[in-house]
Amino acid sequence: MKNFVTVVLAYLFGCCVAPPASAEGPATLSSMRVTGASIVTANPDRAHVDVGVVTQAPQSQSAVSQNARTFNAVMVALRKAFGPGADIKALSYSLSPDYQYHASGGTPTITAYTATNVVRVTIDDLARIGDVIDTATQAGANRVPSIQFALRDEESVRTQALREAAVKAKAEADSLAAALGLKVNRILTVEEGGPVMVPVREVSFARAAISGSPTQIQPGAIEVNANVTLTVEVSPR
Repeated sequence: MKNFVTVVLAYLFGCCVAPPASAEGPATLSSMRVTGASIVTANPDRAHVDVGVVTQAPQSQSAVSQNARTFNAVMVALRKAFGPGADIKALSYSLSPDYQYHASGGTPTITAYTATNVVRVTIDDLARIGDVIDTATQAGANRVPSIQFALRDEESVRTQALREAAVKAKAEADSLAAALGLKVNRILTVEEGGPVMVPVREVSFARAAISGSPTQIQPGAIEVNANVTLTVEVSPR
């Protein structure tokens, strides 16, 4: 019986003890990181033109009603000029008091109220950007806070920028490895940075001196920036 117990204990002890680890251990992985950058330039084919009406009056209701009348006239003019299907969307509306601050301090005094209503007109015919501004201002608009240019097919330009960045990163890895007497075995990780669309670099906005001459807008180019970072496994040649 004693011998049987000894055998059982020896068996259990042997099952619980792990075999010794290899003295060599896992092989060390050699790698390096490289980044490729790309800039793709494209001509815009869409514009977002923001136009607005700003009115000021001693009473808040007067500022609101005056703004509504002028703003409605602007909307009618824009719809007439660009058709009922024109892409015109409300952008912002605000009503705020105007304060007079006293040199002696104390509570500032409300002197008037300012109402601001802004809409965004989106057009694909860039030659008509000036028409948007002229039509709106002739109808009573007195603010053009922004003109933004865009691309109707942004995805294809973004894809092109990423593709070029990836190709440059791979070429950079191969060149660097070769210079160090190494070779690239495989790509371990890929990190995407961007793509980021950079606004139009230059916009020409001018109205001729002659009364009644149209406003002319000449957009510049849009840049799409992308970068791709690769971690690659390398080994001696």
